[in-house]
Amino acid sequence: MRNITLFENDNHRFILLNESEPGEEDGIRSNQYLVTHNDEGVLLDPGGFGVMPRVLSEMLRYVEPKQIKAIFLSHQDPDIVGGLSTWMELITAPIFVSSIWIRFLPHYGLKDMARFVGVPNEGMIWNDVDEFSLKIVPAHFLHSEGQINVYDPISKILFTGDIGAAMLPVEKDYVFVDDFDAHLPFIESFHRRYMCSNKAILCWLETIKDLDIQILAPQHGPIYRGQAVQQFFDWFKKLECGVDVMQPFGHFPKG
Repeated sequence: MRNITLFENDNHRFILLNESEPGEEDGIRSNQYLVTHNDEGVLLDPGGFGVMPRVLSEMLRYVEPKQIKAIFLSHQDPDIVGGLSTWMELITAPIFVSSIWIRFLPHYGLKDMARFVGVPNEGMIWNDVDEFSLKIVPAHFLHSEGQINVYDPISKILFTGDIGAAMLPVEKDYVFVDDFDAHLPFIESFHRRYMCSNKAILCWLETIKDLDIQILAPQHGPIYRGQAVQQFFDWFKKLECGVDVMQPFGHFPKG
């Protein structure tokens, strides 16, 4: 478990609220984030059911549930949405997710769908807190058909969902990517398998090209900072993945 402030000034924080342990979330560490401005905040990918109590405990160090003004879900996977029904009992704020996933979420046992806001394909600006706004950036097919990223222009941090995610072995335990070449083995196979195509990557890079990004904060694994941010972009731009590298599996076995 970690609680690390990635950015802080007099009235604004971007916090890695919790990193689940390797034994949780089916052995894959997941990150949950809190952004606060003055006395209000938003949650980014609050996580599955198993990590919810710990994430809540860490969140309460900064804000009360009534001070949360929005929850953002990068996509529809259970390690993001699995604990949401419990969060909805505590937090009355709207929940933002790609519009294409709204009709799937009731399958998680979520009944109050009136609180969900569908993010349009082109993204949107969220500005429900005074003097603070977030850019909701489309990242379609990376890996989810309706993935969204969240950019905080004050901290200059881009929350990237599964983009940049790392599958670290249990014995590896570092917070920041300071040696990109050493980190590459822990992201390469995941991105080749889970990202849809290089065309989707190039569309995303074009979408974010004008953002001033100092930190990439993925949903799994260490945080990219400093030169590792541009190194990741340079590597990702050239990556062949998904349908680019798909091959026939041969004849279907006879029963």
